[in-house]
Amino acid sequence: MKLVIAVVQDKDGNKLRDALIAQNFRATKLASTGGFLRSGNTTFLIGVEDHRLDQVLDLIKINCRAREQLMTPVVPLDGSSEPASAYPVPVQVGGATVFVVDILRFEQY
Repeated sequence: MKLVIAVVQDKDGNKLRDALIAQNFRATKLASTGGFLRSGNTTFLIGVEDHRLDQVLDLIKINCRAREQLMTPVVPLDGSSEPASAYPVPVQVGGATVFVVDILRFEQY
C-alpha cells in the first residue's frame, strides 16, 4: 500500500476531487498555503493499493495543469531590509507536487 501526497493549486482541487471520487478512490482534502507565492493550495492524502498507484498518478497528471501567472516580487532595492515593489514577472504555477510513500501498516476503525 502507498500514501500519495499531492499538493495542487486550488483551481485544480475540485476537478481532481471529482475525478478521484468517480474512480472510487478515497482521499482526504486539506487546505494548505504555498511558501513561495503564498497562495492557496489543496493537499490530498490518498491511500492506494500498489496495483492502482499508476491510475491515481494519471488522474493527478490529467486534472492538474501548470499555468503562468504574474507575480510582483518584493525585493529590497537599496540594500536595506525594507521591501520595495518591482515590476510583475511571469512565473509558472499549478501542476502538482506529488510524494509517494510506502505504508508499513494500515488500520481503519
